[in-house]
Amino acid sequence: MMTDIDATDFAVVVYREDDCWEAEVLPVALTRDLHGLIHALRQQPSIGGTIGLVAVGDDFFVAIRVLGDEVMLFLSDVTASVDWPLARQVLEYLDIPVPEDEELDQVLPVGDMSIFVDLGLDEMELGAISGDLDRYPDEMLADIAKRLGFGQAFDRALDTLG
Repeated sequence: MMTDIDATDFAVVVYREDDCWEAEVLPVALTRDLHGLIHALRQQPSIGGTIGLVAVGDDFFVAIRVLGDEVMLFLSDVTASVDWPLARQVLEYLDIPVPEDEELDQVLPVGDMSIFVDLGLDEMELGAISGDLDRYPDEMLADIAKRLGFGQAFDRALDTLG
């Protein structure tokens, strides 16, 4: 299992404050800890819940949305669960078995495909973004952030990483 934190790993919390989107970088250690991520998202009060966007290496991303007691999860690539603790934790949370070797021939997203429907990003668009094998996870997340209306806040948060 891959556990080293890569220089490209990041976790960002996005929330609405005074009708504006805000985004902040979370500690990079949370890119390995789903329950820690959910806890951090719950700590951020927001109109309409909070969103967590996590990129791990060049391999996959996770989107988390916390609305009250409800937690919605989206994993861009189910095959990442074989090598990465965070992806495996997402599958465990969703009660989805880790794929066997013979099932690893295809990149497929899992989780709540309608996680952002109410914000204007439907299941087909999310599937198309996460299925673009020519793009890195950070690029996919930047595209999602832009389509949801918080691209600038997301970019500003990532700029703090140096």
